[in-house]
Amino acid sequence: MFRHRKLAAVLLGSLLISPLAMADAKNDTEMKKLATASGCMTCHGIEKDKPGPDGLKPIGPAWINVAKQYKGKPGATEFLTRVVLEGSNPYSSHWKDKVSGLSMPPNAVAITEGNARLLVNWILAM
Repeated sequence: MFRHRKLAAVLLGSLLISPLAMADAKNDTEMKKLATASGCMTCHGIEKDKPGPDGLKPIGPAWINVAKQYKGKPGATEFLTRVVLEGSNPYSSHWKDKVSGLSMPPNAVAITEGNARLLVNWILAM
């Protein structure tokens, strides 16, 4: 009988987890679509740096590295949302010498502030 309780617990747990896993997968798909449509994937990779032209340093840091750098830091969401919308200067940041040295251009025309915040929160959750 004990063995059946374990089986029931595992089955019940899988029923509870599956919708969450499906929601995460759907969210990942939607966020990747949004990032692609907004031009973000041109310069950024998700899990590893996207090589720059002719094998040069990557244009922008991989998002997993951005998540590691900013996760849990107060104000990270607002700061990164501003960077997405207003652009950045790689020479005044910790990305200096790790990426190509090109500034991230302002993106306020390509993406709304709300969508930028959604992407930033998705990245920070990596």
